[in-house]
Amino acid sequence: MADTVTRADAPAQTETVKPPRSKRSVLLTILAVVVVLGAIGYGVYYFTYASHFESTDNAYVGADTAQVTPLVSAPVLQVLVSETQTVAAGDVLVRLDDSDAKLALAQARADLERTNADLTRTRVDLSRRRALAPGGAVSADELTTAQNAYNTAVAAQAAAQARVDSAQLTLTRMTIRAPIGGVVSHKNVDIGQRVEAGAPIMVIAPIDDAYVDANFKEGQLRRMAAGQHVTLHADLYGNSVTYHGVIAGFSGGTGSAFSLIPAQNASGNWIKVVQRVPVRIHLDPAEVRAHPLRVGMSMNATVDLSSH
Repeated sequence: MADTVTRADAPAQTETVKPPRSKRSVLLTILAVVVVLGAIGYGVYYFTYASHFESTDNAYVGADTAQVTPLVSAPVLQVLVSETQTVAAGDVLVRLDDSDAKLALAQARADLERTNADLTRTRVDLSRRRALAPGGAVSADELTTAQNAYNTAVAAQAAAQARVDSAQLTLTRMTIRAPIGGVVSHKNVDIGQRVEAGAPIMVIAPIDDAYVDANFKEGQLRRMAAGQHVTLHADLYGNSVTYHGVIAGFSGGTGSAFSLIPAQNASGNWIKVVQRVPVRIHLDPAEVRAHPLRVGMSMNATVDLSSH
């Protein structure tokens, strides 16, 4: 009797037992939920915020530097600035030996005085002959000779005046001044050195008027336009300093198009490479003065596509 009851209850106990879920399947389910939620979150972030901005870290500080070159050849008498020194427009940078220039100016002025005397003499002589010509006391040939002498004296006086002006200009060029304000860079001139006309002796970098050239990929330019606002960070200061700028314009070609050896895309081994176009960004001068930059420094630029 007991055996019968036991055999009758056994199937009922077997039907109620369920295998437990494995730990791996639970973790996979959680991972799938996290991935889905992350994808949804990124989609919301992209369409509501990220899609309105374009960024690049291929950006560098630039400035319209001025190359200082002497306009005459002469020995260097004084060098009044040093590397990294800040100068204002018109400050004296270098003085050249002006001894020869002063002598040339003195000689030119002496020649001018002589031609002035000749001009006065021929003018008086011509006036006298013109006064005597109606009475027949002076022949036509004498009057013509006096007129030619006067014309020659006028031309000589003009040439002498031009030589004085040229000598004065040469003497003025013995003092080399800063064409713009900025920082003295790449100085390669010393006292006693003889400089040649047209040979660069230093560069003036106007760091207060710095700008940024940001190189964006082709696809990033689709919605960019001049006038859009840009936020920038320099590697020098990190995220602690934020610069604000405005897109001034776009280069007329890609960087490779203006390279020394442009790419030959018509060749048989052509491989497509995403090109970058330089975008000029003007910075806020007040921010640059507060946190100075240097030409060539790296920047990170982010363009607000909805700002224009």
